[in-house]
Amino acid sequence: MLLACIKTEQKKLRHSHLWAAFLVIPLLPTVMGAANYVNNLGLLKSEWYSLWTQHSLFYANFFYAPLIALYCSYIWRVEHLNYNWNHLMTMPVTAADIFLSKLLLAVRCTVILQFWMGALFLAAGKVVGLPGLPNPQILIWLLRGSLGAVAITALQLVLSMIIRSFAVPIGLALLGSVAGLLASNSGLGLFWPYSLMLMGMNANKTEDMVSSSLGFGVSTLAFFALFTAFGVLWLKKKDVHA
Repeated sequence: MLLACIKTEQKKLRHSHLWAAFLVIPLLPTVMGAANYVNNLGLLKSEWYSLWTQHSLFYANFFYAPLIALYCSYIWRVEHLNYNWNHLMTMPVTAADIFLSKLLLAVRCTVILQFWMGALFLAAGKVVGLPGLPNPQILIWLLRGSLGAVAITALQLVLSMIIRSFAVPIGLALLGSVAGLLASNSGLGLFWPYSLMLMGMNANKTEDMVSSSLGFGVSTLAFFALFTAFGVLWLKKKDVHA
């Protein structure tokens, strides 16, 4: 039944123009990061690493989580209209299948978005005249940021499921990212889900923020499992309303 639910969700998204937002909006932090790098060449002398600090400064702190939240709000929008919750809850599928189908599509979008950001980073580096290719370590940070973002995806899916407003979960994602910056700078990043993405990407840093890969992985998986379990349980207990 999970595959059937995934196909149903894909049909809902087939005629969506949401992909345009995911293509265009990441251009903003790319331009902002490149401009900041060019305007501070006297201070930023580590080429690709320096560009990464500026690129990730804007993207990871202010754009990535809200974009994830945008997708999560969008895939719950149909259920929040009229009495569609009643129809959903009377379908012959389990709550786990419903939630996991949306979660898997949201995770897929999260990972694709991250690789699009990586392509934009590479393009920006060439536009500003950086030689060669970035250090492979930056690719590791990119992949690790995707892992950290998976926990945020599960959380945002829960928030968008519970909150009828389309915009409120997106605003919470932005606030969570700002709080995540403060938490990671205070050494508490492993205990705040929005910090995991920032730490994974090594946002605005040239030295690795993750001192323990095991701790990072355990924290990410723990948050992901917690939010996923909560989402399934909440959906199981949701009543049909007249």
